[in-house]
Amino acid sequence: MTIEVTRSACVGAGQCVLVADDLFDQDDDGLVVLIEEDPREDRVESARRAASLCPARAIQVRE
Repeated sequence: MTIEVTRSACVGAGQCVLVADDLFDQDDDGLVVLIEEDPREDRVESARRAASLCPARAIQVRE
């Protein structure tokens, strides 16, 4: 599984960081920063949850 982010779509809501702060961060402008592109198996559900909570759909989880 890999995670992809589209920073240009990010609106800075920060939901991804709230549910998976080991996978995502925010820069000084509040935009998503991907920390881990290939998360461990035990973090897959958190990645999926972050993607589902993103109001801009800026996070994609690829199986």
